[in-house]
Amino acid sequence: MSDQTNHPGDSRLASNPTIGNWERETLEKLVFATVQERRRARRWSIFFKLSFLTVALLALWAYYDFNFGSGDVENLGRHTALIEINGEIEAEGSGAADTVIPSLNKAFSDPGSAAVVLRIDSPGGSPVQAGIIVDEIQRLKRGYPDKPLYVVVDEICASGGYYIASAADRIYVNKASIVGSVGVLMDSFGFTGTMDKLGIERRLMTAGENKGFMDPFSPQSAKHREHAQEMLNEIHQQFIAVVRAGRGKRLKETPETFSGLYWTGAKAVDMGLADAFGTVDTVARDIVKAEDIVDYTAHEGLPERVLKKFGAAVGESAVKAAYHGAVPKLR
Repeated sequence: MSDQTNHPGDSRLASNPTIGNWERETLEKLVFATVQERRRARRWSIFFKLSFLTVALLALWAYYDFNFGSGDVENLGRHTALIEINGEIEAEGSGAADTVIPSLNKAFSDPGSAAVVLRIDSPGGSPVQAGIIVDEIQRLKRGYPDKPLYVVVDEICASGGYYIASAADRIYVNKASIVGSVGVLMDSFGFTGTMDKLGIERRLMTAGENKGFMDPFSPQSAKHREHAQEMLNEIHQQFIAVVRAGRGKRLKETPETFSGLYWTGAKAVDMGLADAFGTVDTVARDIVKAEDIVDYTAHEGLPERVLKKFGAAVGESAVKAAYHGAVPKLR
């Protein structure tokens, strides 16, 4: 004897199997959707946890790489300290003041370093960054008068690169190196003619009559051209003063010395822009008399490069690229 109780809906389902199938299918869909939603939520949860863990690990890697990989050099005995500048002198990279100055301080302050060698391979760049580095070099030379600073030129040491090099006690080159270019430039483009042909109207609103100075889409007035030239001349004179102070009587000035031209390393030695031929190894061995070379260069590791991608570097680079030509450069 069965004790099952018949529900009102049972007879209805039995008499109408279509309704039962529809409810069953709907229930299955709801269950399936719920399972899918939970799977998606679980996947996103795992993704965010892994992302956070990756960033945390990279941050720790960067921290320990900075504090231990580039830590103080101890118990290495007498050695030659090496710092490298490769590429343009800019606010970021190996030629940035924020990168070079800590390395200079560490190299000069280490009791085991007999001399500091700055190896430069640079076409130039920012006069501001170069000037900051030169000021720090001069300060360190006063603080460590018995510790010389030598520059060794690789392929090229021009403009802003030579601005820095001129502060050294001696400059060594290869006979085929490119040296010089003591000058300043400010380059940009003007699109006013093209805009006129295309029927494009420039609508620039400013507060201040000179706020649109160097705008590439507006005509350049004689006043703005004159002002720009005065700025370039002033920076050029600053550059010349640094070269004269650094090279002293060794410099054999001619009308072309500060014209912006550059020369081979062999010619640069003849002109007094450089002192002799040499490499990092020969300077360490023959001049410093300390063949052991310790690299004090601050090298950017993988963690720093990856972490930068989480910031606004792309947008910042785009803005810098748009106005990159409108600032003075030693190049």
